[in-house]
Amino acid sequence: MIVHHTATANVTDYSQAQGYSLARSIQQAHFDRGWIDSGQHFTVSRGGYVMEGRHRSLEAAQGGSQHVRGAHCEGFNDVSVGIENEGTYTSTTSPAAQYDALVRLCAWLCGQYGIPATELYGHRDFVNTSCPGDALYARLPQLRRDVAARLGVSVRVWPTTRGGQSGERVRSVQYLLRARGQTVTVDGAYGSGTGTAVSAFQSGAGLTPDGVVGSATWERLILTVRQGDSGDAVRAVQSQLGARGYTVTVDGAFGPGTESAVRGFQSSQGRTADGVVGPNTWLALVS
Repeated sequence: MIVHHTATANVTDYSQAQGYSLARSIQQAHFDRGWIDSGQHFTVSRGGYVMEGRHRSLEAAQGGSQHVRGAHCEGFNDVSVGIENEGTYTSTTSPAAQYDALVRLCAWLCGQYGIPATELYGHRDFVNTSCPGDALYARLPQLRRDVAARLGVSVRVWPTTRGGQSGERVRSVQYLLRARGQTVTVDGAYGSGTGTAVSAFQSGAGLTPDGVVGSATWERLILTVRQGDSGDAVRAVQSQLGARGYTVTVDGAFGPGTESAVRGFQSSQGRTADGVVGPNTWLALVS
């Protein structure tokens, strides 16, 4: 699911009539572009009213086995559900009624389509845009947790890693891709080469090859490592530990020094200091 904001005024009219008026205005604007209907599948008003956008989106979701092709995110309209949120959320957060309705809608769609609660993204994760605004985008990790809670499931919410980013988390992705047999330069910059390698890995793992490392991709990408192991996954751990101030050589060999640093990091995070880098320790390292 891809979350958007409408980039319209943050109105204080929370009525159903205002929601309907917004939905019709979006539809007309999209008609004016020559489109067959609204581009998004659903729209959530600031008053918390959920409205169908593109015709038959609700009918398809109710059946759970069909999907109406949208026009809300170029390149991903065949594999995603687009949800617009009324307002502009560059610096302010959405009203409680709107956010609660968004949680309910996402949880229902997850149930209908079998989408994991972690697979909620912002428009900017896939194209060069500021949508859905810095403030709403920053709430997406919490949205994933709240949707999971509504579904009654426990999930690990990983940081979304995508093109244009740089730093230690990207370096970890690159090391792990190499550990999984992909050819990629480990430079800490998420460029086109890294995106291609991510998509290739996703295809091989049975995931949507979108080139974005979200929770589902992280869960498949990581490798549990412990003392005695060697290779690029170990280098990823060592590089993360070094960036956090631990004295460790990035040599790909999980020896006593690396284990000691892992135990120290685990203790600092309030975790069981067993020296084994499993999913929860990986999550703490890259978050």
